[in-house]
Amino acid sequence: MRDYEEVTAFLGEWGPFQRLIFFLLSASIIPNGFNGMSVVFLTGTPEHHCRVPDTANLSSAWRNHSIPLVRQDDREVPHSCRRYRLATISNFSALGLEPGRDVDLEQLEQESCLDGWEFSQDVYLSTIVTEAWARSPTTWQHLSWVWPSSWRTEILGKSIRIIFSTLGVCIFYAFGFMVLPLFAYFIRDWRMLLLALTVPGVLCAALWWFIPESPRWLISQGRYKEAEVIIRKAAKINGIVAPSTIFDPSELQDLRSKKQQSHRILDLFRTRNIRIVTIMSIILWLTIAVGYFGLSLDTPNLHGDIYLNCFLSAVVEVPAYVLAWLLLQHVPRRYSMATALFLGGSVLLFVQLVPPDLYYLATVLVMIGKFGITSAFSMVYVYTAELYPTVVRNMGVGVSSTASRLGSILSPYFVYLGDYDRFLPYILMGSLTILTAILTLFFPESFGSPLPDTIDQMLRVKGIKYRQTPSQTRMLKDGEESPTILKSTAF
Repeated sequence: MRDYEEVTAFLGEWGPFQRLIFFLLSASIIPNGFNGMSVVFLTGTPEHHCRVPDTANLSSAWRNHSIPLVRQDDREVPHSCRRYRLATISNFSALGLEPGRDVDLEQLEQESCLDGWEFSQDVYLSTIVTEAWARSPTTWQHLSWVWPSSWRTEILGKSIRIIFSTLGVCIFYAFGFMVLPLFAYFIRDWRMLLLALTVPGVLCAALWWFIPESPRWLISQGRYKEAEVIIRKAAKINGIVAPSTIFDPSELQDLRSKKQQSHRILDLFRTRNIRIVTIMSIILWLTIAVGYFGLSLDTPNLHGDIYLNCFLSAVVEVPAYVLAWLLLQHVPRRYSMATALFLGGSVLLFVQLVPPDLYYLATVLVMIGKFGITSAFSMVYVYTAELYPTVVRNMGVGVSSTASRLGSILSPYFVYLGDYDRFLPYILMGSLTILTAILTLFFPESFGSPLPDTIDQMLRVKGIKYRQTPSQTRMLKDGEESPTILKSTAF
């Protein structure tokens, strides 16, 4: 059977149908930008100190000096987890002794926050942390865009699918991310903020009635009539008269005579080649997600206003996506990914060398690091979808994206390491990112290659030698095409 792109070439690349699908799928990503990083504000930890109950019977002087002071960012602030032993200072207060004059505070015994905490409301009115009185916030995960990723790869043409994957979907995500701090600035109660961020995502359910199934996937499942209906509808929207016969009857009869093979998730590990690609993809997605979400969640720890820092963290993604688009257009995939990851990882390793008083330079380096990792995160959706064949593409991208969700779950723990050493998260994330860049160089190269439809048509992993099967040897001897070559327009 002819290749799908050859069959549907009459539709054109950028007609009204493609534009409609482009903008509907892009719009569906905006709520991901809301929810993906909402954890920064929903679980924010305001400045706090131990609660001193009214029953302690302390004088105003002792109440004001009941919390030890610690040095933080060149200023003294109340300790967040310790207070002076109330039984002791209550006795001093009853005896009329003055703190600092009659009693040396540094010699006093301390205790933990037995009565909870008091939280500042200068930044937040309430968060999940302030109401739960917990020291370890819950991590909320953003919604995946696995379905749009596979769908856009299968239905849009070569140039349009690349633009959609970078300048389309990703920038719409960045737009949602940029609007997040604006919502959070005006809605400082976590319940109302969560409601405001959730409603737009619910409205996206209406897109079910406007976005059709992927014709390419329907063909791979043997559902040719359904695919033809969608293709003819697309032609009508584009104002094009479709051919009287889209699928050649002899081709359909030949395909229908073959038993349609069902595919399961185990097929991602069936052959040596696809097994290696799957394992490498899982590692790639997981480590990129650790870097991306780790840097995004670390925004509150940067010097300056949290709302402005969050906005800058979102804005830096826009040029990152533009760079990803340019690289995908002109540079092989492996080198594009490796370059972006090397940039992000190496810059993060330099953060530890910045003097403490040059905190703005440290912030700039962190943003450049996120710039590189974000570019790679954008390209990995396109790259992975190109590597897997149509019959298992959804499953392949889905398993890889699941690995990235694991990375996003692990990322807060990298951020928490900053409590022990401020630069430790950057050292670990930078090192992992550079190692991932090296791993990327061993992936198959999909630049300029057609999309595979079957597992046998997948490109081979670089640096791995394969033995030809007897059937492949016979085919080559008979002068037939190697199964890794497709009859289609080069992608």
